[in-house]
Amino acid sequence: MYQPAYFRVEDRAALIEAAQRIQLACIVTGAGSEMHATHAPCLVRLDGDDPCLEFHVARANPHWQLDLSGPSLAIFQGEQSYIHPGWYPTKAKAGKAVPTWTYVSVHMHGTLEIIDKADELRRHLDELTAFNEAGRAEPWQVSDAPADYLDKMSRAIVGLRMRVARIEGAWKLNQHKSEEDHFGVLAGLNESGPAAMAVAASMAQARAIKERN
Repeated sequence: MYQPAYFRVEDRAALIEAAQRIQLACIVTGAGSEMHATHAPCLVRLDGDDPCLEFHVARANPHWQLDLSGPSLAIFQGEQSYIHPGWYPTKAKAGKAVPTWTYVSVHMHGTLEIIDKADELRRHLDELTAFNEAGRAEPWQVSDAPADYLDKMSRAIVGLRMRVARIEGAWKLNQHKSEEDHFGVLAGLNESGPAAMAVAASMAQARAIKERN
């Protein structure tokens, strides 16, 4: 991952938390001269101090049949937004501003393995569901579905786990800009709808991480 110093995030806990929040990852594994990619929601768990990813794919998806002994990459693409130059107060003073794009991205590197035990796959499905149903007035549980239907659906998927060896992140969120321009962009984003407001929240978090480190 290209990580200019301004945008590199080395706070491991913050990167794991971001991956847990984003959830959907593009998992890429080399297959000879080609790359195979699967988009899947991931359960980001901690195995001691080390994160591991769990996800599942359709049994018809050939990803799980690849040679999984080599490296794989999980890409979590978070909040992102176009930045209008007029949001920078310094533009009005000197005119030196151009459009840019802000984004949050977390990469996790490791090797994949098949979750081949039925009880482990069921635990994965229970935890993934509970994570996404938390806070609902009437949370759905896997056990709410008929047992024979669950058995049929479970046989149609394959669980996969990544043992994460390395995490890296780039949060291009205007950390290199002056405080004046930072707050100008925050104001612009907060007036541009829910998606842009999420980017504004990430910008504030990135600035806090930078100041903390």
